[in-house]
Amino acid sequence: MRILRRPFGNPQTPMFRNIRYYRLDTDWPGDEEALCQLLEQAAFKPCGPLTDRSSGWMPVADETDLLARRVNGADLLKLRSQSRVLPPAAINEELEVRIEDYKQRMGEAPSASEKRRLKVETRDELLPKAMLKSDKIWGYFDLKEKLIGIDTATESVAERFLNRLRSPFGDLNVRPLQFAQPMGDFLGKLFFGSAPAPFALGRECRMQDVADSSAKVRWSEFDLDDKAIRDHVASGMRLTHLAIEYDNVLGCVLDENGVITKLRILGMDDDKDIDNDPLARLDAEFALTSGLLRSLLGDLKKELGGYA
Repeated sequence: MRILRRPFGNPQTPMFRNIRYYRLDTDWPGDEEALCQLLEQAAFKPCGPLTDRSSGWMPVADETDLLARRVNGADLLKLRSQSRVLPPAAINEELEVRIEDYKQRMGEAPSASEKRRLKVETRDELLPKAMLKSDKIWGYFDLKEKLIGIDTATESVAERFLNRLRSPFGDLNVRPLQFAQPMGDFLGKLFFGSAPAPFALGRECRMQDVADSSAKVRWSEFDLDDKAIRDHVASGMRLTHLAIEYDNVLGCVLDENGVITKLRILGMDDDKDIDNDPLARLDAEFALTSGLLRSLLGDLKKELGGYA
């Protein structure tokens, strides 16, 4: 991929950097307390000595034990995943030592089944000594729209979040958010200067050759009104990602599947005047972010004929 870039400003990033949306067709708990009690069934527990990975729900802030926080008609959630770092190369290196020891003791090479047993034994002995690493994924549920938003651009990470949510819910009927009309058509409309208010064209886009999916180009921090850039799409390249600004307060890159990346709130400052209370600041930022995203989705629904 060819990347073309010019220096430009760097607005502050909010708590959600990316959003993949899913529609929920399952009932959701009616209040914060009921949701917290449900999530307790799948709360985070550290990896055991022989456990590769552990995932579960954790308090949304250090100042509270709550596993969910309901603010402005939306529930904030936080998933923590912990895994043991045990590279295959480390297992194979120790396995070679054990195979050589077996040969010396038995006078013959181990059979295929014996090699498998030695590998399992090696892994089980090394795993408790492996280092631990954690990652945390924000997510939220919009009660009115019945949408789950997950802070990731990667489908596999979103699936991990949803799978852990299925554990306490049992049956969780979700599907990726789609609109009645193709998002790609809307991106093309914006790109060629027909942006309806309150949408405006940003300064980044990505294109892909229709005939050759490996042929891609990305323009970053450029004036996309430039004819030389637009001619690429006019001559047959497909627009896959487009930076937009919404209502002069929210910026992001929107892809042809409706996934949001590089989310930022324009002009957002770190508000230190909210009683110096970290939980109050979290509530304020979540209320602002979820409210803006709800407005953005509402206008996308209007432009794209509603949800599919």
